[in-house]
Parts: sequence; C-alpha cells; structure tokens
Amino acid sequence: MRILVVEDDHKIASFISNGLKEAGFAVDVALDGVDGLHLGETEPYDAAVVDIMLPGIDGLSLERLRQKKITIPVIILSAKRSVDDRVKGLQTGGDDYMTKPFSFSELLARVHALIRRSTRVAEPSTLHAGDLTLDLLTREVERGKEEISLPSREFALLEHLVRNKGRIVSKTSILEHVYDYSFDPQTNVVDVLVCRVRNKIDKDFDKKLIHTVRGMGYVLKEQ
Repeated sequence: MRILVVEDDHKIASFISNGLKEAGFAVDVALDGVDGLHLGETEPYDAAVVDIMLPGIDGLSLERLRQKKITIPVIILSAKRSVDDRVKGLQTGGDDYMTKPFSFSELLARVHALIRRSTRVAEPSTLHAGDLTLDLLTREVERGKEEISLPSREFALLEHLVRNKGRIVSKTSILEHVYDYSFDPQTNVVDVLVCRVRNKIDKDFDKKLIHTVRGMGYVLKEQ
C-alpha cells in the first residue's frame, strides 16, 4: 500500500516516512503544499498524512482534492490543539486529526484504521494462498510449516500479490504499491524483487505459486 506524506519539516518527514516504510508501506514525501497537492491529484494513494502549516499551499487546501472527487483518506497533523482548529481541519476534507508531538505507533494505528474504513472491509490479520500464510501483525511468513524471513519490501510485494491472487499484477502496479514514485518504470527493480521473493517462496517447493505472464506482469496462483 502507498502513502503520501506532506510535511515541510525534514526531520519529522523522515521520521514518519522511515516508520511507514518499516511497516511495509511504499511512501512518497512532499516538502511543500504545491508538490503535495500535485501528487495527491496525479498519483494513486491508499492514505495521506498532511501537515497544516506548509509553504506554498497550506494543508487545509486538501479541500481541492475533495472538490475533484479524490477520496484519499487524510490524517491532518498540526501543532494547533484548539477544538476550532480540529473542526476546521475535518470540515475541509480531513478524515482524522493528530496534534504534534505524536506517537508514531498511534499514527500507524490510525493509518491502518483509515484504510480499513475507506475500503469498507475488515482488515484481516492474516492472508492465505494455498499453504502460504502471511501474518500482517508480526510480518511473519510461513509456507507449509516452514518459516520464511522476508525484509519489508519483499513482504510488501508478496502481500500485494496475495491480496490480488488469481489476478495479473502489472509491473506498474508493483512499482506504485511497493516503491515510491521516484523509481523509473524502465528499470528492472521489479524483476529483481520478484526473483528474490520467488527464491524464498517457491524454490524449495514442488508447487510454484508465483508465475510470470509474459508482457503483462505476474500472478499468484493457489492451484
């Protein structure tokens, strides 16, 4: 899943971005409101974390996204703590409001909650595909009874494939959900990542789960 972070404080932006990446998200960072609004209008995101006090265009201008029928769930960050400020933030298009300083664990929990609400489905704690199991809370992977260790980006790829099992997933889709927008679609990073995951998930098993669909992408098949 892909998150947009709009925050002009480099230290806070890095703190949020690194934490979200460690949790398995692909993250794009904008350091001002103009870039943030542009990314929100042109790129697919599952959620956004937006500071109010931004150079160029302030965070409350996310109202423009709503006017264009863009429904990215948004958490507003602000040092302003008054009830009126919170109300204004929610009225202009925010879905949640957190005041600084904040706990990253709480921010992460709210991001997950917003995504659950926006998709209107209960977020499972585990995903399954045949004899493959992914625990979304502990980030542990098992195939059969064998534990498989995957770093965060490999886990994110496998999660994306499992969530779309039986459907062809294009390289562009993988770039959008596993990497940030700065990656060139012409590079072979997706092929390399899929190869690494395959070596861990399929190599020692007779039945292969991950298949290449030439010219189109990849598909995870249970049978």
